[in-house]
Formats: sequence, C-alpha cells, structure tokens
Amino acid sequence: MQVIRKPHHDGAIPPNLIDYEAACRSFTWQQAREALAGLPDHGGLNIAHEAVDRHALGEKRDQVALRWLDKAGGVEDYTYARLSTLSNRFANLLQTLGVGAGQGVFSVLGRVPELFITALGSWKNHSRFCALFAAFGPEPLRARLAIGRACVLVTTADIYRRKIAQLRDQLPDLQWVLIIDGDETPAGTLDFKTLLEAAGPEFRITSTDAEEIALIHFTSGTTGKPKGALHAHAAVVAHIHSARMALDLQPGDSYWCTADPGWVTGISYGVIAPLTIGARVILDASEFEVDRWYRLLQEQAVNIWYTAPTAVRMMMKFGSDLARNYDLSSLRLIASVGEPLNPEAVLWCRKVFGLPCHDNWWQTETGAIMIANYRAMDIKPGSMGRPLPGIEAAIVERGETGRIRILSDPRTTGELALRRGWPSMFRGYLGDEARYAKCFADGWYLSGDLARRDEAGYYWFVGRADDVIKSAGHLIGPFEVESVLMEHPTVAEAGVIGLPDSIIGETVKAYVVLKPGLCMDDVLHRDLLAHARRRLGPTVAPREIEAREELPKTRSGKIMRRVLKARELGLPEGDLSALLNSQS
Repeated sequence: MQVIRKPHHDGAIPPNLIDYEAACRSFTWQQAREALAGLPDHGGLNIAHEAVDRHALGEKRDQVALRWLDKAGGVEDYTYARLSTLSNRFANLLQTLGVGAGQGVFSVLGRVPELFITALGSWKNHSRFCALFAAFGPEPLRARLAIGRACVLVTTADIYRRKIAQLRDQLPDLQWVLIIDGDETPAGTLDFKTLLEAAGPEFRITSTDAEEIALIHFTSGTTGKPKGALHAHAAVVAHIHSARMALDLQPGDSYWCTADPGWVTGISYGVIAPLTIGARVILDASEFEVDRWYRLLQEQAVNIWYTAPTAVRMMMKFGSDLARNYDLSSLRLIASVGEPLNPEAVLWCRKVFGLPCHDNWWQTETGAIMIANYRAMDIKPGSMGRPLPGIEAAIVERGETGRIRILSDPRTTGELALRRGWPSMFRGYLGDEARYAKCFADGWYLSGDLARRDEAGYYWFVGRADDVIKSAGHLIGPFEVESVLMEHPTVAEAGVIGLPDSIIGETVKAYVVLKPGLCMDDVLHRDLLAHARRRLGPTVAPREIEAREELPKTRSGKIMRRVLKARELGLPEGDLSALLNSQS
C-alpha cells in the first residue's frame, strides 16, 4: 500500500491540527464552543451572529466575506459589514410579511449572493432555512416544499414560471414567493430587491437556544419520500471545528467550495463554516469548465479548495499538461467529499498540484465532517482517514435483538457507527419519528455505510449496506472494484453493481465511462476484464463490463448504483429527484 507521508511545514503556514493524538486526548466540545462569541447581552447561540455579525462588529468589518464571480466574468464583493446589513434587511422583511420563528424559508437558487442573504436573515429571524437544488423538476420541488411546510420561497422568475407556478394550489403553506431577478415579477410573487431595499438595516437577534432548529436538509432514500433532516443552531460548533481540523481553514484564507447550495456541503461548508472562521468565500456562478476552474484557482489565489471526486475526475480527463499553464502555488489544501475518492485521484492531485487530495466522510445526517485525512498526517490513498477529535467511531454489527456489537478485528467489515452527541448531529426527520429512531441503537448513530478500520485507526469505505455485493459467500464492496477499474488508463468513471445469480447469489457487473475519444471494442473489453482479474482476483473481479456515455449521478457527484441496478433489472427506480441527469 502506498502511503503519502505527512509533509514538513518549516517556513510554511503551520496546520491547525499538528498533533492528532494529543488533540484527541484533550479535546472537548465545550472547548470548541468557546471559540464562538455567543449572542451579546442575552447569550444563546445563533448561526448568523457567529457567521457575520460578530465579524461586522470587529476588525473584520471591512474584510471581504463573499466574492461573487458571475457567468459573464463580473466580480462583486460583499464585506462582512455589508453582508450583515443585507441579512438584517431580510430578517426585517420576513417580519414585515408576518413570518415568524419556526416557519420554513426555502430557496431554489444557484450560486448567487441572495442565497447567503436569505439564509443568514432567516436564522436571525429564528426561521428554518432550506436550500433546494435549482435543477429539481416540479414534482421533487413540490414534495420538499410540502414536507417542509415552506412559508416563503426565494427563487428566480424563470424557475418560478417553469416549475413552481403550476404547484401553488398544492402548497397551502406557501404564502410568499420572492423573485430575485427579471424586469417584472410573475403574478402572485413579490420583488426581492424592492422589498429588501425598503426593509430597515438594523436588526437585533433575540435570544436563541442552541437546540432551536435552524436548518432542513433533504436527503433521498432508496425508496419512499425524501427525508428532511433537522439541524440546530448548535451545529455551528461542529462546522467551525471540523473546518479548522479537516480543511485547515484559517482566518483570511481565500476559500472555494464548489458544492451546489442544494446539497448539505454547499450550506455547511459553502456558507456557515468559512464565514464563521472569517475567510473570504469565493462563489462561482458557473458550472464546471476546466479552463475557468484553473483560472479561478490562480486569479483568486485560492488557499483551500473543497470539491468532489467527480470534479477531480473530470479534470483528470483533460490530462495534467493543462495545469502547467497556471500558477497554483497559493493552494495549501485540496479536499474532497460526496463519495469515496479513488486512490488514483489522490495521487493525480499530488502530481499535478503538488498536493494530495484529502478525502473525508460525513453525511447529511451528521451535519459536518466526521472522519478525515488531515494536512499534518500520513495519507493512505483510498482511506477516509481518522475520526475528528471529539468524534468516537466504531465498526459494529447489529444483533437480532437490536443490540450492537463492536467489531475489533481490523479485517472485519461492518457498519460504521458514531457515538451520538456531537453538536451537528441531526435532531430528527420531519414528520417521521420512527424513521429517526431506527438510526440509533445503544447510544450509537448507525450510518448505513459499511467500512473497516485498519490497525492504525484509518477507516476504509466498503459501500452502502444495500450496495454491497454478496457473491459465493464473499462480501464485495463496489468502491474497491470501481477504484481498480479507474486505474486503467482508458477509464474515466466506473459504477459497479451485483446482479442475481441462482448459484453464487450475485455476480459483479461494471459500467465504465471511457476517456474522450475512446470507444469500447473487443480488445479493450478483454483488456479491462483481464486487468480487473489481475488486480482483484477472479472472485471479486466483474464478469461483465459495459461502456456508457455517462452514469447516473446525484448533483453531489455520487454514482447512483441503485439506479443502475434498477434499470438493469427493470425494477422501480425509486426517488430520482436528486439525479443530475435522469436520462443517464
């Protein structure tokens, strides 16, 4: 196994986390809480105060908090003072509309400043904020707006006309729709900018209990309706702690998170964490364009870049020569989340950027990064890393009685579990207490992900419990097979599933996306099969490999194996609302 040894930092900016073992021994969540200010006068903890107001009242008042790059090449800066005032205005706007504590304020927006203003103003007003994917179709939007009992929706004129207008009579809780653009607002809506300008610039956040619900993040299940995970204002404690430890984010950093705001990462680490730390957030309105991305890294002197494995693999498609045209020396750390990061991508980043890509693991339900590869630690490519200080993780199995047993043998695969009690742990599923209760046993949160822990304490992802392939008595993790296929120089992406077999239970089938200009023929097909057998052995290697132009993925970059399997077997595909391309 190749290990990337931790770098020496002489003369460079020292990492936030230097001694992992010592940090784990001494850390307490109270200690992390003390890094925040708390509300003045009356106490409590409010995300918006920690993210902008406390900076606007201090030395960072005139520092750029948000730099927005529009699709046409324009740049607009928002200082912490400006962002504080604009979010004050939005909080006052909500009060003018009669929107109060606990009511749902939703956005269907891309990467625009109005997203930040809406989120921060909602938290100041004690409203619950939820960002939805702008690429959702009408039915996924209707389901989430209904489940979340959205009272206010902030969106664009185009999205409203195409996706929302026909739903209004099915959404009795939706009282107000605010349009951020367009020369004239559609019937039944209000103009966001006009109302914002009319609202007062001063707002005093009233006492906020840390356990008050601040966020709704929707996550799609394999079957059934979307799940609305509830998160409290206390989550900001885990956001700032994890961003410091896992992302090495520091005050004043130029920080770029490529996640869509409709995904939990786009809010937790696109909005809350970097602002709370006092960084400069780079917000790019455009989707992936390889030249634009390299140019952005150079021109914005990005220090910390948080992206997804899919994005890294898309850059890999264009080869390593392109990067040589740009000065990328400002980069201090590259991190990735959304699905496991293949070892090849970790090593490619080190070759091209001079830095490995640091994988980390968390879920919508955990609210923040739980396991990570750290800047000052050795990296084992393909590993999720080690738990954050303050997080206790284990590999467990569930017994028939509902009790769990911790598996200590490093060769054993089991379910990844976390000792409950961290600040960003979700507080429930909207309207589904039974479903929430099933996520816990004996004081542990059961993630539904299968993993193993090696002798050094590093965790390795195997697959979702419902993705794992059982073949001739063997448990085969799709990720392991996918990683090996991606080692082949012709393969850009891979997705692996198990197909029913009357003799051995399941056989392994792989779908691959080839690099540009290549096509599958008999010679390449045989070579791929042989490569997999050499690297994996005949028991684990796929028996079938099929080329596809693209694979079904969520907007966060996860390959939807269940969709591949459903389409292969002619079964119901379940909830497709999070799919990037429903025709994949």
